[in-house]
Amino acid sequence: MTDAPADAPDTATTDPDAIAERIDHDETIELLQELVRIRSPYFEEEAITEFVYDWLDERGLDPEYHAVSEPDITGFEGNNVLARLEGTDPDAPTLLLNAHMDTVELVEAWEEDPLSGRIEDGKLYGQGACDMKGGLAGIMVAFEALAAAGIDLAGDVLFTAVVDEEGPYGLGANQLIRDSVTDDCDAAIVTEPGPILAQRDIENPALLLGARGRFLYDITVTGEAAHGSQPHKGTNAVVDAGRLADALTGIEVGSHEQLGDGSVCPLKIEGGGETLSVPEACRLLVDRHVVVGETEDVVRADAEAVVADLNLDSGVEIDFREAPAPDVRYGPYVTDADDPLVGALRAGVEAVTGDDPAIGYFSSVGDFNYFGHRAGLPTVIVGPDGANIHGAGEFVHTDEVVGVARIVAAGCVALLA
Repeated sequence: MTDAPADAPDTATTDPDAIAERIDHDETIELLQELVRIRSPYFEEEAITEFVYDWLDERGLDPEYHAVSEPDITGFEGNNVLARLEGTDPDAPTLLLNAHMDTVELVEAWEEDPLSGRIEDGKLYGQGACDMKGGLAGIMVAFEALAAAGIDLAGDVLFTAVVDEEGPYGLGANQLIRDSVTDDCDAAIVTEPGPILAQRDIENPALLLGARGRFLYDITVTGEAAHGSQPHKGTNAVVDAGRLADALTGIEVGSHEQLGDGSVCPLKIEGGGETLSVPEACRLLVDRHVVVGETEDVVRADAEAVVADLNLDSGVEIDFREAPAPDVRYGPYVTDADDPLVGALRAGVEAVTGDDPAIGYFSSVGDFNYFGHRAGLPTVIVGPDGANIHGAGEFVHTDEVVGVARIVAAGCVALLA
């Protein structure tokens, strides 16, 4: 992405290019550095939540805390941060801007401070720099630019910075849906890093118009204990779980024109542990990424068919990972390329870069699945690229962070002005 000039116009305008010019490169990257320097692994987001709230509040953007609670499985209590720019026409669409504030746990393999925010050769380093504090900084400055422009947008813009995207259940985005915050929304932009996790090789500027979904098989294998010196007298649950894990990778997964193929990946086998006993029980966790058409019933039936074909001596119970509610699932979705949101973001990309964006689809899951599948919103991912996400040496391209902020702001104007 190329930089637009940083000089902001003095008068209100509905021109997408002029709105983009309000976003200052250096100020955006300084904000990103501040965000990266705040430690914020999932379930520990208090400090960054307060920072985002205060940043919005200092600029008169009327933020509010939105309580997130999941008492039964995780015991988590936290807060999202919301803010709204109100439009002039109650019948005009409301656009959701979303980013998550949390990161994965700090990776021990870093050879420098993982929260340094160091900049070198146009790359800013730090845990979460790309996933997704770059995108968070992007929607923060885009939202501020829209507010400061003094223009009358027809529709509302709803800013949501959420917790626990990296955790097991996406509790922040889930709470938005649970509390009907998304009910009056008509479309969503999520600024996750896009190209690095796309189904094919693409470069920014890019719009990702959908994502695969995910189920996590939680399978119990029950054998029969016996003395380890006489294994033939028992049924080894670990051995049968291993056979099952291998067989599950042979499932004929679904395929989709945009989303590509589904996938199966065994993640964990745990069982046994007695010093000299045939293991009588084993637990098997298997990831299943799915495409449109692969429902829970289909995914369960596929596994049951594999078990039946193996004819194991152990008993097998097929289930899915425990969730806060039955609908807390990452369903696959595709946004129509002709949707007005896509057209507006195309216009935003053209205004900022002069290019037509690449079109892609996300290979894994995130909060965008909740908006695109559960909430049924046209949802587009547009985010800065980088490398080493979730790992040591993670970085984001600074120019792309600024580019994304400008594209989002310009896209909002193109859709809502």
